[in-house]
Amino acid sequence: MTELEAGRAGTLAPVRSGAALQRYRDVLIAVIAFAVLASLPLFTGSKALLDFVIRCSAYGLFATSLNLLVGYTGLTSFGHGMFFGLGAYSFGLIMQKLGVPIPVAFVATLAITAVIAAVIGAICVRLKEIYFAFVTLAFQMLIHSTILSWASFTGGDQGLRGGIPRPAFFGINLANHVHLYIASCALLILGLLAMRQIAQSPFGYTLRMIRDNAARASFLGIDVWRAKLTVFVLAALFASMGGMVMALFVSGAYPEFAYWTISGEAIFINMLGGVSTFLGPMVGTVLLLLLNDTVTRFTEYHGIVLGVVILFFALGLRKGLLDFVAEWVARRRETGEGR
Repeated sequence: MTELEAGRAGTLAPVRSGAALQRYRDVLIAVIAFAVLASLPLFTGSKALLDFVIRCSAYGLFATSLNLLVGYTGLTSFGHGMFFGLGAYSFGLIMQKLGVPIPVAFVATLAITAVIAAVIGAICVRLKEIYFAFVTLAFQMLIHSTILSWASFTGGDQGLRGGIPRPAFFGINLANHVHLYIASCALLILGLLAMRQIAQSPFGYTLRMIRDNAARASFLGIDVWRAKLTVFVLAALFASMGGMVMALFVSGAYPEFAYWTISGEAIFINMLGGVSTFLGPMVGTVLLLLLNDTVTRFTEYHGIVLGVVILFFALGLRKGLLDFVAEWVARRRETGEGR
């Protein structure tokens, strides 16, 4: 037995070493990416470019969190936008009503999101395929209707009025546009790094197993319901972070943040960028925002143009852009090795 255990330890050692190296590499890439983004204001005075990056931060966190459900777990949610709106409204209301420091409001918003996501997820993750998708959509419409009907608290269809207070903390003043930009970039990089670690962890591979064959995973002793609920709550937390970034950016919150179309945009983003690669949703975010910003300058029928683009990816490439590139590179590598 001692020899067998020693052999097993020797076999697992390279795997653990490789996982540690992957983790360090991800951290290094994250640090470099943040340094590049944070230095951008030093080289350009374009406020529009900084605004674009802030919007990419909000939607990138939101879309990548959805991919934890869609790409890694096989759970297609039509109502994931409820957590984006919940994050924006909870954060804005806490800042307006209580006047607490921003970090306290941030943590409190995540706690509120976690509780609500746990309740909704406990119901939804028991369902399969299309039923899961439509029940999540039903919950989103319920939250959206609550926002509209509770006008004395949420502002109704006018949204939160009066702006969101931004008191300085730890020398950071989010009322300053550059400070807000750097804080948004920091949240984006930290959120992506955390989701990357989740995806590459044993829990992440458990999610892949559930996605591929939930029945077999259950036979192997995996608590499928608990794993799905856990990733549902985690995805909700990162979506809520995106909502808070957007609330700070617009200094408010609006019912559109919790409407069903915001979930549709996240699904479009994942279709554009791809769900098989981790950075696919970020690529899709940049593509979608560029399309919206460019097309709306020339025509008011940007929805038609966006639909044509989606059809091109769905029927032409049959996958997201980054998925297509990754498969093309893999084929070229295999061809080169074959020679």
